[in-house]
Amino acid sequence: MAAPQDKTRSKFFDRWLKARAQAVRAPLVATIGLGAVNGFLLILQAGLLAHALTAVVIQHAPLAQSVWPLAGLVLLFLLRAGVGFAQQRFAFETGARLRAGLRAELFAHIARLGPAWSRQQRSGAVATSVVDGVEALDKYFSLYLPQMQLAVIVPAVILVVVFPFDWVSGLILAITAPLLPIFMIIIGKKTEALNQAQWQTLTRMGAHFFDMIEGLTTLKLFGAARREAAFIGQIADEYRQNTMKVLRVAFLSSMVLEFLAAISIAMVAVYVGFRLMYGDIAYVNGIFVLLLAPEFYLPLRSLGAQFHARLDALGAVEPIIDLLNTPPPVVHSGTAPLPTTTAPSLRFEGVRFAYAPDAAPTLDGVTARFPAGQRTALVGASGAGKTTLSQLVLGFLTPQAGEIWIEETPLSSIDPAQWRSALAWLPQNPTLFFGTIEDNIALTRRPDHAQALREAAQAAEALSFIEALPEGFRTRVGDRGQGLSGGQIQRIALARALYKNAPVVVLDEPTASLDPASEQAVNAGIERLAQGRTMLIIAHRLATIERADQILLLDQGQIIERGTHAALLAQGQRYADLYAQYRKVGQ
Repeated sequence: MAAPQDKTRSKFFDRWLKARAQAVRAPLVATIGLGAVNGFLLILQAGLLAHALTAVVIQHAPLAQSVWPLAGLVLLFLLRAGVGFAQQRFAFETGARLRAGLRAELFAHIARLGPAWSRQQRSGAVATSVVDGVEALDKYFSLYLPQMQLAVIVPAVILVVVFPFDWVSGLILAITAPLLPIFMIIIGKKTEALNQAQWQTLTRMGAHFFDMIEGLTTLKLFGAARREAAFIGQIADEYRQNTMKVLRVAFLSSMVLEFLAAISIAMVAVYVGFRLMYGDIAYVNGIFVLLLAPEFYLPLRSLGAQFHARLDALGAVEPIIDLLNTPPPVVHSGTAPLPTTTAPSLRFEGVRFAYAPDAAPTLDGVTARFPAGQRTALVGASGAGKTTLSQLVLGFLTPQAGEIWIEETPLSSIDPAQWRSALAWLPQNPTLFFGTIEDNIALTRRPDHAQALREAAQAAEALSFIEALPEGFRTRVGDRGQGLSGGQIQRIALARALYKNAPVVVLDEPTASLDPASEQAVNAGIERLAQGRTMLIIAHRLATIERADQILLLDQGQIIERGTHAALLAQGQRYADLYAQYRKVGQ
């Protein structure tokens, strides 16, 4: 027997799924309505067929006397085909709207969760939920929910019609009908746990497979590819076994449902046959009841077949609900406009931030000023708080204490969309998307697009190699810049920042992994980008540090030294030691 918490969880998932049906109410109601109409037409069809068979086969009447019933049958066949086609179209529309709406909601929520959340997740697990998980909900809404209603409507109408013709057959149908849902519930208790295990295995396999693909080069070089492939095979085999367990139960339950329905139909057929033999029932009534008996159980058998769509949905919906219920980080949601359209000054006052309530603060009481139009370099050991400080400036995180000021306006009161429009971001490993180089530079189009595109590429030292490509700016690149070198990717990302022409620029050591020639080209582009802009740089390279107008040395979430490069060297303290270490390793 399922544990009480499992029952509670299943009920919650069922309620959540049914609540989502409100978003596709119109096509769902149309699907159910057309199914009901098809059921009514089926009863009419059985009635006409019973009259035609009785007249032609039993009473040996000329076929000409049954022209109108036969013509009515042909019309009903065509009408039922049209209604069935429309029902399938609305069922497809139900699933399509549900998938599109839920995926849009998931993507929007992931965007609200932001980069700080996504860095802590396994991309494969998230992708499995968004792609395969949502796909598994399709049949629940397009097939199971309509069939659950039709399994009540159509048999109830058939019972009402059958009772006046043969109340004993109606009684047999009424008594045997509940056996099928009862058996589905019994089977469902067993299958639900199997579906949960199947989806958990699929999520784990997807997450591990994504991780292995991303690190395939490392695995190959260190001879660990075979071991990881074997582990993937082990998870895949576990998934295969779980899938086969689910299929075994599914086929067994389908067989038993078919057996119960066949036995019930046989009972009606035997009873009606004896009554026809003894003349206790008219042939037309008996044939009519016999024709309707299989159709009485058909919606219930179809519900049994679609019942596994519900179980699949219950297995797939848990990670989706968990994702949607993950609270986004608290970010500022002001409405004030930007205080200036030129390069602003930034100021931190007593800023504190920790990633968890019980964790040590990553930034603890940081107070600093970033002068307008100047370059400020953040230096320090890994984990000192440099990236967290930049995420606070970008607006992806919000201080838990203290305030960030843009000129004399608190960042928390500024419209986030306006603030991000004033920001450009150049990371150490920039992301290029599948598409043309033009699309990757101009993520949002400026009015002077054509001129600005060339100027940005030229300023980033990228125009020469772009024009040398077969299609120039129209050349397509793969995901993450596949087909381009690291230096070319970095220069395209630099052109992206130049094209945006934002007054505030945040850089995360964009020359860290480049060869000397590419580093020189990117540094030349950064010099042009820095003109007239407030620039914040997470710095490790000597050239970057020496060009900064101001240097902040962070340690354990606090600024322990600040000043110009020359002044900090003259002090001969922690910065001088760190700079000596950089020189020693040749940075």
